[in-house]
Amino acid sequence: MSRVFNVFTWVRRLWKFVPLAHLSLELARFDTQKLQNPEIKGIEYQQGTLFGYEVKEYLLEKFGRRCVYCDVENVPFEIEHVIPRSKGGSDRVSNLVIACHDCNREKDNRSLEEFLAHDPERAGRIKAQLKTPLRDAAAINASRWVLFDRLKELGLELEIGTGGQTKYNRSAQEYPKAHWIDAACVGKSGENVRLDPDMQVLKIIAKGHGTRRMCNVDRYGFPRSHRQKKRTYLGFMTGDIVKAVIPKGKYEGVHIGRIQIRHRPSFRLNRFDVHPKYLRIVHKNDGYGYASKAAHSPSQ
Repeated sequence: MSRVFNVFTWVRRLWKFVPLAHLSLELARFDTQKLQNPEIKGIEYQQGTLFGYEVKEYLLEKFGRRCVYCDVENVPFEIEHVIPRSKGGSDRVSNLVIACHDCNREKDNRSLEEFLAHDPERAGRIKAQLKTPLRDAAAINASRWVLFDRLKELGLELEIGTGGQTKYNRSAQEYPKAHWIDAACVGKSGENVRLDPDMQVLKIIAKGHGTRRMCNVDRYGFPRSHRQKKRTYLGFMTGDIVKAVIPKGKYEGVHIGRIQIRHRPSFRLNRFDVHPKYLRIVHKNDGYGYASKAAHSPSQ
C-alpha cells in the first residue's frame, strides 16, 4: 500500500503542473499463464516476438540478474534450458534459467549434474530455485490491481501493459535500460516515444516521515533513550533539504542534502556534522528525497 500511495500522490502532484491527458500503467509485471504454459495455442500475441521478452524479464528477476552458473553480472544474458531440448526438455519456465554466453556455450547439451559435477552445492541450489512457484509474480500483479483501481478514481484515460511489453518497446526503439525510460515505454503508447537518454531526470525516493518508536534501544533491545517530543529544533526538522555554506575547515564549501537534527547545535549532513548557523532550508521535509540523475545503467 505504501507503493500504491506514493504513485497516487505523485500523479496528483504532477497533475497540478502539467496537463495530463492519460496514464500508462504496467499492470502485470509478468504474464503468468504464458510462463506456465508456453504451448498454448490460438493467441497471436502468444506466438509473436513479445513472448520471449515476458520470459526473459521474469527469469532476470527470479535469478537476481546474474548467471546461475558463474554469478557474473552486467553482461548480456541468454535463456538456457536446464534439461536440454535435445534430451526432452521443455520451454516451460520451470526448465529455464539465465546464463552468460560463455556458460551457455560450455554447458551445451549436458545435464545440470554433469556440467556442475565439480560444484554439486550450486546444482542443488539451482534445482531448488527452479521449483520456486510463480507466487512472487502473482503478488506483484495483485498489488498493481490495487493501484489500477486507485488511478481509475482520477477519471483520466488509463491504458495498461505488461513488463515484457515494456521491455520489447524499449528494445525495439534501441533505448538503454533505465527505470525512467521503461516508464515512458509502457503500453501501446510506448511503442513510439521520443527521448534523449542523456537528459537529466529527477530521482524521487520515498523516505517516510520518521519513526513511531517511542524510545531508542541498544543492540540487545534494552531502552537507551526516549524520543524527543518536539520534532523540530531551531526551525529545522529531520528530512529537510538544506544548503550549507561552510566558510572554513575540513568541509569548507557548499553542500546540499537532507539533514538529521539533534536537539543541540550539531546536525548531521552528508555524513558529517554541521552547525545550524551555516544552514538554509531549500525544501521542507515532505517524506521524499530528491536527486538529479543523468547517467543510465547498461542494457541487459
